Amino acid sequence: MFPSGSTEAAAESVTPTDDDLDEIEITPVRPALSVAIAAFAALVGVGLVFGAQSSSPGSRGAFALVLLGVQVLYVLAWLMATRPPALLVVGGICLVVAGWSDLAAVRSAEPGLTTLALIALAGIAATVVSQVIRPADRRRISESLRATLALVVGVVAFAALIMLSRVPLGTQVIFLCVTSSAVALVVARLADAVYPKPRLAPQVARGAAGVIFGAMAGTLLSAIIGSYLYTFSPSSAAVVGLVTAVFAVLADLAVDYAEAGRQMAGDTPTLWVARHMQGPLGGFALAAPAAYVMTVLFLT
Repeated sequence: MFPSGSTEAAAESVTPTDDDLDEIEITPVRPALSVAIAAFAALVGVGLVFGAQSSSPGSRGAFALVLLGVQVLYVLAWLMATRPPALLVVGGICLVVAGWSDLAAVRSAEPGLTTLALIALAGIAATVVSQVIRPADRRRISESLRATLALVVGVVAFAALIMLSRVPLGTQVIFLCVTSSAVALVVARLADAVYPKPRLAPQVARGAAGVIFGAMAGTLLSAIIGSYLYTFSPSSAAVVGLVTAVFAVLADLAVDYAEAGRQMAGDTPTLWVARHMQGPLGGFALAAPAAYVMTVLFLT
């Protein structure tokens, strides 16, 4: 048995005091920034929708060029925000992988994600090799491996939309899924500008209400769109829209958590434009293969 005095002292040493709680820095929410990010997400969504509408069985080059532009934005944003080892070499590899994945999606004999997965593996191997050559980069490779994986896999994931355009229902699914994802991202960010509560974490300037309302708005809109498209029913469109909208808002939220983690670790903040472009671009990147998988497994 321990003396009562030592027990009370141990309890006081473990229990956080008011001074400890005051030391937790609460990141302020900037409504104007949330609105700007929402506008950027809307622009990317509109570009992807119009690019998909230009796709036809004989010509997918225009859509591939639109996607390539989005992929370049994705690479630049993630490079500037995460700053992995061998930054310029990794960026060059990712741009090559982007063009390679788009070309493979256009010219492959049969649509499918296997080819894109192999390209992603080749890109990951190339980036890792480029980071282990120099000793200075080798020491940082374990810290930045997750960011490097997200960079390579995300840039390849956009090419899944080209694969999806080659499926009989593909163009309509792209319209449905990209629209639901864009609306989910826009509503989530606008809700943060108006009511960023309850806070998910003190260091993350996001509210749970925005995430929930965004996913609900994307699902509702997809059900409405499905009632006007003869190849869908409102229920099937709602299911597909729900999956892609949830993936988009969760990817956007995960980027904010990752940025907060880097700042808490003491990393120097990078270019603010790149940091705030990451979330919407990551949301669309994750929604693209999800839309393809849902089409193959659920709609066909």
